Amino acid sequence: MPCNRHKIHFLRELIPSFECEPGCHDCCGPVTTSSEEMARLPRKSQAEQDAALEHLNCVHLGPNGCTVYEERPMICRLFGTTPRLACPRGRGPAQPIDPGAEQLVHQFIATTRQVLV
Repeated sequence: MPCNRHKIHFLRELIPSFECEPGCHDCCGPVTTSSEEMARLPRKSQAEQDAALEHLNCVHLGPNGCTVYEERPMICRLFGTTPRLACPRGRGPAQPIDPGAEQLVHQFIATTRQVLV
């Protein structure tokens, strides 16, 4: 896990950030993430997970948006930074993610055990 922790930190640094529209959660939904990233998030009860999934929401979506924004998984960070995961409201960084960096993120996701958020 320490090796993946370093990879996660490195890859997060490659993903450009931008300001989401306050209160928007158009790109929030059930996603998968590595067990290492999931371990950084608050645990939710099975009832909370079931309720979120029933509405196709992320269990960490609150009334004002993402409740774990600073620790959100890499897949969530990618939304809006690449044409493949475009923001439905047209938001995004001044410079999209470098295609090589995006490929590294997707390779990490593909090679780690994923769990449902």
